[in-house]
Amino acid sequence: MMRNVMLAAAMLAACALPARAQDGNSEVQGFGGMTFGSSSFAGTSTSSTFGGRVAIGLLPNLQAIVEGGRMTDIKPPLLDLLDFTPVDLRVTAWYGEGGVRFIASPYSHVRPYGEATFGFARLRTGLSGISDRTDAIIDTGLNFFNRTEPMLGAGGGILLQGGALSLDLGYRYNKILAGNGVASALNAGNAYTINQVRVGIGVRF
Repeated sequence: MMRNVMLAAAMLAACALPARAQDGNSEVQGFGGMTFGSSSFAGTSTSSTFGGRVAIGLLPNLQAIVEGGRMTDIKPPLLDLLDFTPVDLRVTAWYGEGGVRFIASPYSHVRPYGEATFGFARLRTGLSGISDRTDAIIDTGLNFFNRTEPMLGAGGGILLQGGALSLDLGYRYNKILAGNGVASALNAGNAYTINQVRVGIGVRF
């Protein structure tokens, strides 16, 4: 499923190439940052995220975007109590998504933007800290319950541009819809709501 999503996203970007309005409004970027949850039970733990994206200029103020990345731990905050025990429980998410970005004038060095995306996240639940043999057995069993769920996203930020390089200071809000896997059960069947604060470095073309 994830392979099909990434292939479809790549095809979308490829189809957008002939429609570029002008050179310099497209970009390849790598990013890193932190994820954190809200005060509700449906929030997530504080952890790291990283990934990459391609933005293809369609118009001077519009880009098609394709992104893939990993959120290293999005388990509900209530389960942070396990941090005081030898047991380590994690819910990770590899994801792929595509969408559109509305961005300010390409002639400015400071460009505010907003974006909306849709994609899929592969949720994996892992447990360790009991014993090597038990951990291996549990992880093998949990693999059968990993699920790929739809993911919605929105965000904004500021793009600082100088020559061929750009610096992206941004915020993202993601919602991974609830399913019937172990990860969803750990969140009481609620959708995972994830906030990201991140920094990206890109090369324009």
